[in-house]
Amino acid sequence: MVASLTDLADGKIARANHLVTNFGKFADPLADKLLVMTAFIYLTAAGQVPAWATAVILWRELAVTGLRLLLSNEGEVLAAAWPGKIKTTTQMLAIILLMINNAGFAALHIPMALILFYIAVFFTIYSGVEYFYKNRSVFSDSF
Repeated sequence: MVASLTDLADGKIARANHLVTNFGKFADPLADKLLVMTAFIYLTAAGQVPAWATAVILWRELAVTGLRLLLSNEGEVLAAAWPGKIKTTTQMLAIILLMINNAGFAALHIPMALILFYIAVFFTIYSGVEYFYKNRSVFSDSF
């Protein structure tokens, strides 16, 4: 929870003070990915989320990181788009709720942690496809 909140604060401070850098555009999403992948591996091992969904999340995160590297070799930076930001936000909220056993929603019998988790899986797939589609030109010289 602390890592998610400091990540959010860091981004707001950087934008408010016009401290957005190419390094930050690369390092911040990488840090998000490491946090999310570690948490979902833990939650899978604990039996709280299905392994197939964690695999989808891991594949997407690694694939988009590879895409970022390819683009950086061409002098381009792949900044986070809105679907990717929604993905990250829902992943972080799902992780927090899953780790605190859906606290606050359990008494209401609303599986909010799993609802957010599956929204995150949807945006994981959607944003990954969108990033690759919009940047498909990076592969044109490869074939």
